[in-house]
Amino acid sequence: MDYQFRRAEQTDLQIIWSILKEAIIRRKEDGSNQWQDGYPNEEVIKNDLYNNYGYVLTSNKNVIGYCALIKNNEPEYLKIQGKWLSENDFIVFHRLAISGEFLNKGLAKKMVLLIEDHAVSNQIHSIKADTNHDNIPMIKLFKTLGYTFCGIVHFRKSPRNAFEKIIKKLP
Repeated sequence: MDYQFRRAEQTDLQIIWSILKEAIIRRKEDGSNQWQDGYPNEEVIKNDLYNNYGYVLTSNKNVIGYCALIKNNEPEYLKIQGKWLSENDFIVFHRLAISGEFLNKGLAKKMVLLIEDHAVSNQIHSIKADTNHDNIPMIKLFKTLGYTFCGIVHFRKSPRNAFEKIIKKLP
């Protein structure tokens, strides 16, 4: 398969929202409370696109995954109950989702690795992210990829597990 990771475009909005709606349903079916409170929604995605935060994973030019990448700007991360590994520049990713028809192919892992590559190519060596305590697939992915649990952050009055990974500088 030919996978590409690129900035999302306005024309991607409907497919991105479709992928996220599927993921919201999967979270519920998995028994997770994550994304069961009206977030994310289409307005959030429009805002991502407006601010150039949105990124997509494509296969043969078809959008199959989505995430938002934000540099150094997550106010809730300043209030962590715990301690981050670093205080350097960082990329945070939110709203990572893969299309239902492409599940169980390692594409969430691939997407996180592409996020890491993107960060390093922009001279950023810290990736931060968070997830609900009951989003077991994401917690397993963080562990598999060497992310460190750093503490708890809160979003919409809900505690979330916060993780960070320091990406080694390339020689």
